[in-house]
Amino acid sequence: MADVDETKLPGVGVRHDFATSSGQRLGVLLHRTGHRQLLVYDEDDPDKCTESVRLSEADARTLGELLGPSQVTEHIDEVIEQSIEGLTIDWITLRASSPCAGQTIGDTRLRQQASVTIVAVVRDGTTYPSPGPEFELRSRDIAVVVGTVEGISEAVALLQGS
Repeated sequence: MADVDETKLPGVGVRHDFATSSGQRLGVLLHRTGHRQLLVYDEDDPDKCTESVRLSEADARTLGELLGPSQVTEHIDEVIEQSIEGLTIDWITLRASSPCAGQTIGDTRLRQQASVTIVAVVRDGTTYPSPGPEFELRSRDIAVVVGTVEGISEAVALLQGS
């Protein structure tokens, strides 16, 4: 088995990274919210993530069944324990088809509808911390949101249109 690097991300979850036998770096980010992200890193820059696939719990179980039994199960409890007064942090990528693309944060009514707050937006590698209600969202933006697990699930549906 390859060496697995573990990075705890307070309020977010735990990220596990490893190099395949061919040298490609892969990772899995276990979010406190229950979903996972499959990460593929750039071959020339191992710190740069080139692809990220969001997996629901059901998706992760299906993929796990296809790949075989997990060797990294003891960390799930740690992810669940990383609670800050019932709040969690998540990253939500706006799809090209997102109904919120082209709207301002205020226009999305995300805070009123899902009780979550966008604390930052990452766009083309640039981070915009504490964006105001007038900040316009674009497709492929990554909204960094803070709220309850339930609220973040609602925010995913609102921001991605699912």
